[in-house]
Amino acid sequence: MISTGKFRNMLAAAGAAVLLAVSAVPSHADDISETHLQAARDALSAIHATDAFDRILPAAAQALKGQLIQKDPNFQEDIISIVDKQTLALAQRRADLETESATDYAKAFTEDELKAIATFYNSPAGKTLLEKGPQVTAEIGRAAVIWQRGIARDLAEAVAKEMAAKHPIKEAAPAPAAANGGTDQPKQDDSNKQ
Repeated sequence: MISTGKFRNMLAAAGAAVLLAVSAVPSHADDISETHLQAARDALSAIHATDAFDRILPAAAQALKGQLIQKDPNFQEDIISIVDKQTLALAQRRADLETESATDYAKAFTEDELKAIATFYNSPAGKTLLEKGPQVTAEIGRAAVIWQRGIARDLAEAVAKEMAAKHPIKEAAPAPAAANGGTDQPKQDDSNKQ
């Protein structure tokens, strides 16, 4: 049985080997030069745009193992062995996704722009941005929510104040006192009393 860590390392090595092999093959896109595509690959690598893709196949393999073992626990050893073997066989297809991603970047950016992107993100400032950017973005998001609540409150208060000044609420005049001394009960007729 191959441990998850060892399996990931084998998969990463296989994927890297295939990626290197594919990167030497000329692009199939007619309008994108090989240098342009390579600049796109370099930019993708610098910004780690496709790193998350490395988890797709191992996650699928792990899920499949769990399903199959749950269904047929007596075949656990064979299931693990076969799924690992088939997963490694499919690892070469990871390069297809990398090539597609590089092609998409090459279509969206010029070769010079891609080189500038790679240069920046490989610089200390670019690496720091990649490292700290997500945390800062989350903090900015929290600040925006607080600001939004405050601005909505202040807007509502300002509008209410101006509307009250423009259209003051007139209080209803007090009801005139009743002839019975201001009580709501009818006056008793004392003439029949003895």
